[in-house]
Amino acid sequence: MSRTGPQDTARKATRAWVLHPDITSERRPREAALALEEAVSLAHALPDLQVVGQGVVRLPRAQPGRLFGSGKIAELHDLFESEEIDLVLIDGPVTPVQQRNLEKDWGVKLLDRTGLILEIFSDRAATREGVLQVEMAALSYQRTRLVRAWTHLERQRGGLGFVGGPGETQIEADRRAIDEQLVRLRRQLDKVVKTRDLHRQARAKVPYPIVALVGYTNAGKSTLFNRLTGADVMAKDMLFATLDPTMRGVTLPNGVEVILSDTVGFISDLPTELVAAFRATLEEVLAADLILHVRDISHPETEAQADDVAAILTSLGVTEDRAQLEIWNKLDRLAPEDREAAEARAAREDQTHLVSALTGAGMEPLLDAIKAALTADTTTQTLSLGFEAGRARAWLYDQGVVEGESQTETGLTLQLRWTAKQAAQYEATFGAA
Repeated sequence: MSRTGPQDTARKATRAWVLHPDITSERRPREAALALEEAVSLAHALPDLQVVGQGVVRLPRAQPGRLFGSGKIAELHDLFESEEIDLVLIDGPVTPVQQRNLEKDWGVKLLDRTGLILEIFSDRAATREGVLQVEMAALSYQRTRLVRAWTHLERQRGGLGFVGGPGETQIEADRRAIDEQLVRLRRQLDKVVKTRDLHRQARAKVPYPIVALVGYTNAGKSTLFNRLTGADVMAKDMLFATLDPTMRGVTLPNGVEVILSDTVGFISDLPTELVAAFRATLEEVLAADLILHVRDISHPETEAQADDVAAILTSLGVTEDRAQLEIWNKLDRLAPEDREAAEARAAREDQTHLVSALTGAGMEPLLDAIKAALTADTTTQTLSLGFEAGRARAWLYDQGVVEGESQTETGLTLQLRWTAKQAAQYEATFGAA
């Protein structure tokens, strides 16, 4: 076990200890030390937590009633008592029974990985839809936490504290109250979704392609977004810094006009209810003409992180034929020998680009690749316009699709190179080309 130094806070912070259970019978390919490091980063994403210490607990198998053995529980009880710990964060799933028993044994509050991520999402969600979806995910999670030994939902764990009607046990009343609240939230969400659908339909009329940034959390997506757009999007070395869709219409430095979308970072073992909770963000990925998969190439587990992102994209319905570029970010953090190896490998893979969003290194080749990917499906066409079709001609020039123009006795002949989306938008606005 290790301790971290005290943090300066304006108010008394919750003193937390992070544990990663390294269960031999369920051993995963990722290193326990790196998993613990990620869990601590998750904890630091909550502003009111002071991470006092951390540790890996190796177990041959999980104990069904208390997760840990009696000896380890007693040892940790003494440690938490001496360190005045308020909250224990366990990096992994904890059953409701295990949570109840451990809280009783240790005299502290406890959150498992899902609960911690829910807390972070609740703290960061900014849009109305994001807030509603987080509330729904949190209620669904709380519903699974109801165990018969409880006499009520505890306020310190975000419980609702409802009182049931005559003849009901408290657990039945709590469960019924949660279900009723979920119904109310779904109705509110339906209204918000309809509004968002209208916004999406309006965006669909804009002929610019959508480019979506995806990647493991803290891979540098928001920093790259800021580099490409000049937008002041929250970009910190912190997990889940971006939780709601951020979209900008932007002209890239090479003249390509796009709608750029920054999305929530993916993470291993992301609860399924949270994937659903951020469907709004992920729908932008499904609608994207080009996906930029941003990877932290300096991270020791960059390959495993990439596999997690690929698995989530597949579960969302993103097929292999969707245009994608892989962006190996944070090359500025690589040692010289590692950088040389990464550059050599990236050079062999057409869809891979090595960059530093922080310093701007490698951006010009990336911009060229984005332009090439977005114009790969362009076709040429000759279009005749009458002299009176000034608006249509101006629109075509605004889109940058005119490659040549000549005048005839009745009007103009234009040589065009455009995408199917631009052709469809022209037809919807001015009639068949």
